[in-house]
Amino acid sequence: MVANLARGAYSALGAGWHRGVQWGVGAPIAKLRRRSVPLPGVEGVGGIDDVLSAERAIRLPEPFEGRSLGRIGSLEVRLATRKSEIRRAQRLRYKVFYEEMSAVPSGLAALSRRDVDGYDAVCDHLLVLDHAAARRKKPFVEPRPKVVGTYRLLRGEVAERHTGFYSESEYDLAPLLAAQGHRRLLELGRSCVLKPYRSKRTVELLWQGIYAYVLHHRIDALIGCASLEGTDPDRLALPLAFLHHHARAPEGWRARALPERAVAMDRMPRESVDAKAALQALPPLIKGYLRLGATFGDGAVIDRQFGTTDVFVALPVEVIGARYRGHFAPAG
Repeated sequence: MVANLARGAYSALGAGWHRGVQWGVGAPIAKLRRRSVPLPGVEGVGGIDDVLSAERAIRLPEPFEGRSLGRIGSLEVRLATRKSEIRRAQRLRYKVFYEEMSAVPSGLAALSRRDVDGYDAVCDHLLVLDHAAARRKKPFVEPRPKVVGTYRLLRGEVAERHTGFYSESEYDLAPLLAAQGHRRLLELGRSCVLKPYRSKRTVELLWQGIYAYVLHHRIDALIGCASLEGTDPDRLALPLAFLHHHARAPEGWRARALPERAVAMDRMPRESVDAKAALQALPPLIKGYLRLGATFGDGAVIDRQFGTTDVFVALPVEVIGARYRGHFAPAG
């Protein structure tokens, strides 16, 4: 089962956040962070509504869907607007998850060469498109750009109307949802980038699109799952113990792994954790979330279909540094 927030195969995410943020999870990851320079009007923000009312707030005109949310050279980020674009994102996911990584496809997925599940129909799909690699599918039809990156976005109110959040298959979110019921949540998932495009600019475009979406829908917090490669928790003892001891979510954000699927993360005592070595062992995406101020839930979950060990991530928008709000905010 694909983990939600960090099913990214690309190694370049950390490069987009190399300067760190003021907020963090303690001294062991201080080297991940450098002091940020606050932007006018956003110091001490209490939530996304405060960000929206700040001097640098972004007002996105309607219609939002289909509007370009950013562009760097030939690359553009926007939401998918038609089913054919979602199918192309599913093909990209299949290529990365099943052909490049160690996921085992079902018979239907292998036949269609697409990574598909029931959540695709209710989620929004963020795309990075390469216009320089556009192909003409039919004569006299305008060439279509190549889908080279994607993220799947599931808002809390949409999840509530349908089958809940994807991460509820691995974690008990009921206490978190009860504690944060006043907040607008956004679950991120199915993230991947085509191998030749795993660069800083592609990652920046994805996050520029996510941040525009956050502002447009007044999202208060991002949630989901992050993945470490491998299914042997003992071999992952160092990074798991580091996240448990040094980046554990506060109680109101601490989702717990379902009892029947839970694997202990505190596999080493705190004093035995080499923070520097643990950070080197963490996937770039998880290090990127740490830089933004994310914290992690209780217990890991083994996902044997995808060959990963998953952890729950919570990232309130209010803890994302002012530097990053300015860096990822869409122009215009």
